[in-house]
Amino acid sequence: MKDQIRPALTMLLLMTALTGLVYPLAVTGLAQVFFPDQANGSLIVREGKVIGSKLIGQYFDRPEYFWGRPSATSPFPYNAEASGGSNLGPTNLILIEAVTARIVALRAADPGNDALVPVDLVTSSGSGLDPHISPAAAQYQIRRVARVRGLDEAVVRDLVVQYTQGRQLGVLGEPRVNVLLLNLALDERR
Repeated sequence: MKDQIRPALTMLLLMTALTGLVYPLAVTGLAQVFFPDQANGSLIVREGKVIGSKLIGQYFDRPEYFWGRPSATSPFPYNAEASGGSNLGPTNLILIEAVTARIVALRAADPGNDALVPVDLVTSSGSGLDPHISPAAAQYQIRRVARVRGLDEAVVRDLVVQYTQGRQLGVLGEPRVNVLLLNLALDERR
């Protein structure tokens, strides 16, 4: 039995050191060298303060800002500790009522905007943390944001175009607009 315990304990200690210490340190070191922004959470820093991440949405409800997708997290929107969708199907009465209420709220915030409301402005993402909206969702909000900020619509439209990201590698995903980055750019125009 001694002949089996000693090699087993040696392997346990060796593998613990290798997989619990050496490997994590090596991966962390490589990530810090080659991908420091991503390894540190893709944080957005202004004047030495972290104001958010490019990867986690933030809640905007004031009319001078672009609004992101609704968040299904609780107890508050964009709660990174409670990531998850609503799991409500397209025929669920609760979802239909929520979408209808969101459409009414969007129309009330921008009277006279008769354009179709993009679906991503009235439905939450699978994670509830999506930091992006579609270019169509941003275009829908240009008139309201420009009016409230007293800017020409062309100026706001140019910012939307500037902050529209294309497909990754030209083929993956859909074009998208990071709401936080766009709103920060609007604030810098003051």
